[in-house]
Amino acid sequence: MTGPKRASTVPAMAKDNRNHQTQTGDRPRSYAPFDAPIEAPAAAGGLYLVATPIGNLGDISLRALELLAAADVIACEDTRVTRKLTERYGIATPLMAYHEHNAGEARPKIIARLDEGQVVALVSDAGTPLISDPGYKLVRAAVEAGHAVTAMPGASAVMGALNVAGLPTDRFFFEGFLPPKQVGRQKRIAELSAIPATLVLFESGPRLGDALADLVQGLGPRAAAVCRELTKLHEEVRRGDLAALAQHYANDAAETRGEIVIVIAPPAEAQMSASDLDDLLRRALTRVSVKDAVGEVALATGRSRREVYQRALELEKER
Repeated sequence: MTGPKRASTVPAMAKDNRNHQTQTGDRPRSYAPFDAPIEAPAAAGGLYLVATPIGNLGDISLRALELLAAADVIACEDTRVTRKLTERYGIATPLMAYHEHNAGEARPKIIARLDEGQVVALVSDAGTPLISDPGYKLVRAAVEAGHAVTAMPGASAVMGALNVAGLPTDRFFFEGFLPPKQVGRQKRIAELSAIPATLVLFESGPRLGDALADLVQGLGPRAAAVCRELTKLHEEVRRGDLAALAQHYANDAAETRGEIVIVIAPPAEAQMSASDLDDLLRRALTRVSVKDAVGEVALATGRSRREVYQRALELEKER
């Protein structure tokens, strides 16, 4: 590292609690964070992708704090947002803005710093960098320039929502935000309907009700969860089928403020009626050939291609 070492602080726990005896046992229910600033060890030059809290500032890792303190610069979406984190932990590392609007100008400057052997930390406003943000372009440029790129994992709204939704997690597909306009949104939902995995979407509060209504129409009766303000004071996880969730959030009294993740169960053959199968096929046939539609629906439902093909031919005759 070329720059000076910087100290980071972690809030201390009250000393008089360290010998606390609980009613359920004789062991102390305490831990021992640092009582004073500690010196961050030097880090090797390179680009570090540092996950930051998605709401609760206590969700930062000790390794992340150490690196943020040791870095020569922290590249972030919004310096005002990241400054709240660095000030909370006494980190004095300079901040520089790096986002989709200034990336063309800022990226060469970051690469120049890496060329000098500096330590550059890349963070997003919340969560893991590169998830639903354009940071991959900086990673690609750093790799092409021959610099080391290191991931420092941590908080993620995607993983947090999957954890609490109560839906299958063996396979999932992260979509990010659906198109804001209804026509584009419905088209994309039709494409997503054939994916045989749990779906994870981001959505804004003002569009939540409309998005859920389109999801009901496009995906049918699937189990889902709306996860709002994860890790924050007013965290809410509402589970149910898509129709029930759409009805709830169509109510003007429903709370829709904050960051929102929607998790939707994959299509299940056991739950799919003949009419559901027909609906899937009809939507697919409006977009692709019979052969491709059969492949999509067979993959999504687990039904045999022969069965789906026969039904597709019957539906084609009805058109």
